Amino acid sequence: MNDTEKDKEFYKMADAHIAVANEQAQEKGINSGKVSATILYSAARFNTFLVASNSDSAAELASRKEEACKYLMAEYQKMLDEHFADYTENFDKYLR
Repeated sequence: MNDTEKDKEFYKMADAHIAVANEQAQEKGINSGKVSATILYSAARFNTFLVASNSDSAAELASRKEEACKYLMAEYQKMLDEHFADYTENFDKYLR
């Protein structure tokens, strides 16, 4: 699989998660802030699972926490910065 195919797969998977969140946010009585919180919770839970499943013991998992958190938070910060720049540049197009 080349990089272009990997990028297409990545965005297809991300779009599927976004579609579920959008559906949930449109349900009557569901607050979009709650949908956002569940996405963050799910990402934290899944990413912790990935680190745990690649650790041989609870002690190893605990020793990897700081490095994993630093990496994940840095990646999230980059993604937030990218999306805020995109929405700022395309505000009227996306929201009007």
